[in-house]
Amino acid sequence: MTLNDVLASMFPDGHDVSNDHGVLFGSGVLRSRAKALVIGVADRTAVGVDEALRLAGYVLASLSGGSGPIIVMIDSDSQRMSKRDELLGLNEFVAHLAKALIYADANGRPTIGVLYGHTAAGAFLGTALATRVLAGLPGADPAVMDLPSMSKVTKLPLTVLQAKAKSTPVFAPGLQNLAQMGAVHSTWNETASLADQLQTLLGVIDDPRDRRDALGKQRGGRMKAADIAERVHELILQKQ
Repeated sequence: MTLNDVLASMFPDGHDVSNDHGVLFGSGVLRSRAKALVIGVADRTAVGVDEALRLAGYVLASLSGGSGPIIVMIDSDSQRMSKRDELLGLNEFVAHLAKALIYADANGRPTIGVLYGHTAAGAFLGTALATRVLAGLPGADPAVMDLPSMSKVTKLPLTVLQAKAKSTPVFAPGLQNLAQMGAVHSTWNETASLADQLQTLLGVIDDPRDRRDALGKQRGGRMKAADIAERVHELILQKQ
């Protein structure tokens, strides 16, 4: 589906989302007739200092007026790996964007990520994975790190990582693997109304808890994270 197709199906009652050199901004009318802030990245644009600042600015400005969820649409490259961006401290700007989304979510503006294209690395971490829940459309292509890059970092042969990826979702990019780990809450059906599926997802965010570790355990993708988090929580309570 193209971005226009996705937006039309998500907001059949209207939207004013504009695409300015790969940065999305606007609003959309939900089934409830409330408005959602819509931001994001389009056209496989890399997220650099400028994009991160603009997106974080939209999020923070929304806190002073209005209500309703913030929907983050994602079809990006990785973070922009240019000398200028790196010298300016790109990691801090991407972290600022992620913290803005987390802060908004904790202060009455629940965040939903919608992955409709590609995304990778820092751009993925600072946008879609910083939302409370993440939905993906069939054909979406997310990767925290692709296998060739992982091979360079770990010094393991690519063939070894490819073999591990077949049995261990943690090693494998792709929508299905991230869903199995619980990072992607649901995969939408592109032949049905995305507005209805969005409304269903809005019901999930009534629960403020981060349930990704529990989903990962339930789906067999991350078997230890939920138990470890629960044990840490118990230890904290014991010390209080």
